[in-house]
Amino acid sequence: MTVQRFELAPGYTISRLIRGGWQLAGGHGEIERDRAIADMRAFLEAGITTFDCADIYTGVEEMIGAFRATLPPSERARLQVHTKFVPDLSALATLTPPDIERIIDRSLQRLHAEALDLVQFHWWDYAIPGWLDAAQHLARLKERGKIRNLAGTNFDTPHSAAMIEAGVKLVSMQVQYSLLDRRVAGAMSDLCARSFMRFLCYGTVAGGFLSSRWLGKDAPAEPLANRSLVKYRLIIEEFGGWDAFQALLRLLDGIARKHGVSITAVATRWVLDQPHVAGAIVGARYAEHLPDNLAVFRFALDAEDRAAIAALLAQHPGPQGDFYALERDRAGPHGRIMKYELNRD
Repeated sequence: MTVQRFELAPGYTISRLIRGGWQLAGGHGEIERDRAIADMRAFLEAGITTFDCADIYTGVEEMIGAFRATLPPSERARLQVHTKFVPDLSALATLTPPDIERIIDRSLQRLHAEALDLVQFHWWDYAIPGWLDAAQHLARLKERGKIRNLAGTNFDTPHSAAMIEAGVKLVSMQVQYSLLDRRVAGAMSDLCARSFMRFLCYGTVAGGFLSSRWLGKDAPAEPLANRSLVKYRLIIEEFGGWDAFQALLRLLDGIARKHGVSITAVATRWVLDQPHVAGAIVGARYAEHLPDNLAVFRFALDAEDRAAIAALLAQHPGPQGDFYALERDRAGPHGRIMKYELNRD
């Protein structure tokens, strides 16, 4: 079994499974820091060489930096770390180039890196001017060698296109993409088809909802156990509600049994097979689910599987509109759960 790889930019190849870091940031249960750092080695040794984090994931850049510091030079060179630049909502109106560079320098310091492999840029509110200027300044930092590759996260199609047309070479856009949420399969996918941008996908297993754990179970009662469940429970409602979700799980369970894998593997494989998808981000605190994650590379969905999934999805189109529009409505249920002020020192 070999972990598939994808050339995201000339000379820059990533593992198609990416170790996510959000679940190490708090809000998902107590974190054993030393165990989390030690378990990172299992991912690297298995061939998952690409890790995802963010400047706003509290403590995660530092944890990956501590792990990087334990590696000999040959192994350190194999590790790729994707981080994010997410200025606070309250800082957008007054953000300056020195502010941007200070945050990038902080990520370099935290990660013990000479240059950031990939920086994914996010802007909370398009009504506040400055998002394109910020993207262009990040491009200048790339020219100066502080950033190797530049990308976006959670931008919609028009703003992604505007950055590309302004000369900002976004090699990827980090997007929510799953059987439950297929918004990027429309206009955003068309943009990928006519540009060099590819998708790095989170939410592929909906925070663990797309697993046998929830098959045949009642909807969870409030309050939900962690931030992922809160977020993706809303997506299930957009998909069609708990009954529609259970119908999907039953279908995936049959396909999983046929191939001798898990529901999670089937859901992830489906995303990896979609056009313009470079990689899927697998959220993990520790390495306990690593064998199940790797199973995605030892089977393929056949024509019968794909047809059955397509037929069910046709009945449940899921969230509508351009990507991340629901989440940008701060008065709506998706926007109200966001945390907008996490980038302070």
